[in-house]
Amino acid sequence: MKSPAFTVQLHFESEHSITATGKHVRDGLSAVLRTGDYLWMSCDEQTTLERLKLTGDQTFGEHVHFDLSQYLDLPDGTNSEIDIEGLGEGGGYLWLVGSHSLKRKKPRKEDSVEKQIKRLAKVSSDPNRYLLARIPLVHDPETGEYTLAKKCADPEDSSKKLRAAQLASSKHGNQLMDAFQEDIHLKDFLPIPGKDNGFDIEGLAVHENRIFVGLRGPVLRGWSMVVELQLEDGEEKGTLQLKANKDGSLYKKHFLHMVGKGVRELRVKDNDLYILAGPTMDLDGTIAVYRWPNAMVQSVEGEQIVHRKELDHLFDVPHGSGSHTGLDKAEGLGIYDEEHLLVVFDSPRDERKTDKNAVTADVYRIKEE
Repeated sequence: MKSPAFTVQLHFESEHSITATGKHVRDGLSAVLRTGDYLWMSCDEQTTLERLKLTGDQTFGEHVHFDLSQYLDLPDGTNSEIDIEGLGEGGGYLWLVGSHSLKRKKPRKEDSVEKQIKRLAKVSSDPNRYLLARIPLVHDPETGEYTLAKKCADPEDSSKKLRAAQLASSKHGNQLMDAFQEDIHLKDFLPIPGKDNGFDIEGLAVHENRIFVGLRGPVLRGWSMVVELQLEDGEEKGTLQLKANKDGSLYKKHFLHMVGKGVRELRVKDNDLYILAGPTMDLDGTIAVYRWPNAMVQSVEGEQIVHRKELDHLFDVPHGSGSHTGLDKAEGLGIYDEEHLLVVFDSPRDERKTDKNAVTADVYRIKEE
């Protein structure tokens, strides 16, 4: 297991940091994206984004809280979580994706055995989880600030507008889920909750006009999947739709052998795809960072199958075990700078919580010195 090159301190404001269930956002970080001196993060129990600014040497603060219902038409408003599992940047937009997964109830120890068993049989769907969206990312060149807007002028072409939009969805899915209904690899896993090796999106990366989403599950005999798609404006303002490939298909699937691990996050740097990978089910296990070299060039040619030896296994990151079972679950991967990657953790150990509203994240050198 590789030690981080250094750590960074993330400081949140208490008035914006407690979820509806009483959880602190630092305890549920699921994605991280850096734009200039700013970090964008999500907590998986929210319908919000959190923005921190670089305030000192390896310290981020000045927490700003963005309510996504002010920019997007959430199917269930703020009544249910989005379960944001990926953030990306491209084309003047901040992109985000929900898990698109079903969830199974957890047994509660204080309940009777009968009730606990019944809870394990209950599967539900949150409408907001079926979200794939973009929001204009506005950059002030004088101050360096990045912020969000529902619409704004395109900085590359003042005659055009950038507008928040999302893949049209319903309480039970969206066009992407509809497209998967007859998929030979995915259709049998759609009715299965994410943490049961069912269908579960985790990770998003943008390269030019291509969107890559990673699948935590299913993992098929050790092979995980990255789905590539393109989006275009829909007929209704504020909506997006899948853009067909030359062969008429609405997406491409790339298969990666990461020794049974599923995708937790994706990042594009140059033409390489970096993958944070970990267990598909709800258990402690190896979490690692891989690199698919020249992925952006190879994937243009069509669907790819990338064998174990064609991936660079860069390093493993800490994960819970023993007395720390269920803790330090690496969920978010960001490009920190040209030489480093940033990793944020869901359910961080107490040792990471440096005060009541702060937590540490790890920064790893990409190349060995």
